[in-house]
Amino acid sequence: MLLSSLDQTNEGLRHRGALHGHSPHHRQSTRTLPLKVGTRGSPLALWQTRHFLALITKVCPLLREVKAFEECVIATSGDKIQDKRLADIGGKGLFAKEIHEALLDGRVDFAVHSMKDLETELPPGIVLACALKREDSRDAIVVGPDCAGVTRDDPYACLPKGALIGTASVRRQSQLLHARPDLQVEIIRGSVQSRLSKVRAEGGPQASLLAIAGLKRLEMEHEAAVVLDAETMVPAACQGIVGVTVRADDVELRELLSAIEDGEAASVCTAERAFLGSLDGSCRTPIGGHAQLMPDGQLLLTGLVARADGSFLLKRKLWGARADAAALGRELGDSLRRDAPADIFG
Repeated sequence: MLLSSLDQTNEGLRHRGALHGHSPHHRQSTRTLPLKVGTRGSPLALWQTRHFLALITKVCPLLREVKAFEECVIATSGDKIQDKRLADIGGKGLFAKEIHEALLDGRVDFAVHSMKDLETELPPGIVLACALKREDSRDAIVVGPDCAGVTRDDPYACLPKGALIGTASVRRQSQLLHARPDLQVEIIRGSVQSRLSKVRAEGGPQASLLAIAGLKRLEMEHEAAVVLDAETMVPAACQGIVGVTVRADDVELRELLSAIEDGEAASVCTAERAFLGSLDGSCRTPIGGHAQLMPDGQLLLTGLVARADGSFLLKRKLWGARADAAALGRELGDSLRRDAPADIFG
């Protein structure tokens, strides 16, 4: 059941914010407030964390009144190293490693993540407690002053022949080069703001690709020259979804977070993460995964694997019942693994 009240003891305000929980077995327990929320420190990560807190305090307004939450910014290895691909320094788990450690040793009570940056197999003792409503999952092209105008017929027409494109995503790179082998790619990483500044800078890349979800959340949607549909550029698994992790044995917080989970996001997230897990994909493997809940209630899952240079690309779709989201993801992943060249996953 939802944790919906506070334990107010005779010791007054010092204990005014202790959570008072009710399980199906009527178990009661208290914890000292504030609850600590682990997050990365980028503007987008902080937006996501504050959005999550707004949702949870809307469900339980008394938590807002007693200032029940405290943001804890945690610098991750993925944030500290900006000049290399994640694959070369340990994979996308580096965006969560230090946050996982803080969760496990009790320095934070839960953690907020961009789901696309969260590894498919979480460390023992940590679980994904909820997925929030998905923002637009598509990718967008942002351009510098040397790029041409946009045309309706060709989403890549704004990119000059031989243009230099900045991205650290092999998924984006492979699909871009498959469509436009004349283009060149260099690594750029960092916050949304820093990548935009590199594209604008003299001598920098002429364009880059970003998730439109991040631009929308930061009220920078106007920076997108072109928004690529999910057929043209298959998104990353779970792109646009915010997830919250907790300790596996923290029944109280798991019950609380269940009240704000978005059912559709949970279903597509389950399918996409199962798809990614079945491929055992690393940051070196270009993989796209995108699930949609159709009007008839079924899930449509699109999966893609490719070579980073764009010389090979295999894309397939699979329909299935929403209740079978995990099985659907595994089946599509197994299909692509079976029919793709072995070097794709090397």
